[in-house]
Amino acid sequence: MSHELPALPYAYDALEPHIDEATMRIHHDKHHAGYTAKLNDAIKDTKFACTPLAVMLSGLDRIPEDIRGAIRNNGGGYVNHSLFWDTLSPDGGGEPTGNLATEIDAAFGCFADFKEKFNTAAATRFGSGWAWLVLKDCSSLVVYSTPNQDSPFITGDTPLLGLDVWEHAYYLKYQNRRPDYIEAFWNVVNWARVSERLVGARTDLDMTSY
Repeated sequence: MSHELPALPYAYDALEPHIDEATMRIHHDKHHAGYTAKLNDAIKDTKFACTPLAVMLSGLDRIPEDIRGAIRNNGGGYVNHSLFWDTLSPDGGGEPTGNLATEIDAAFGCFADFKEKFNTAAATRFGSGWAWLVLKDCSSLVVYSTPNQDSPFITGDTPLLGLDVWEHAYYLKYQNRRPDYIEAFWNVVNWARVSERLVGARTDLDMTSY
């Protein structure tokens, strides 16, 4: 089984002016496509070709050393980007509602405090990496950042919302102004999709299809 590069669920320019068309084309068609190809090369003709990525990433110690790094980096890059596109929308922004809003308030005090914590995680990630909202131990919402293409699946957490803070995600438009990119991100968050991921994680639905 090989992994396919997922199509964007919207046009390349749909997230303008917050994320520009040129960045989306390079980010999706070059970077994400590159992770996909390298992942498939690593697992081709191995018993891991049919293993869900979340299972591989959460059990890296069971992956042969000669392909472990490729699974961590390219498998992580594949799932991280797949979730990233899926939780953005040209009709996004605003604040979450319903149970997701309630759980964010319970975990962080209020949405503003959650947003500040997430922004800090994204802004202070040294070098390249991601900021995350995850469901930890199937119980609590937590914010943290990971280096490079490390996925929350590595530590057994379920990613709900992620922000790519590699320079390739924002440099064409924002140059070194990462905080401006982080603030723009909130205008395109697809809270309905984030809420669906939370429901799926809490009801043991398959959240590993990436």
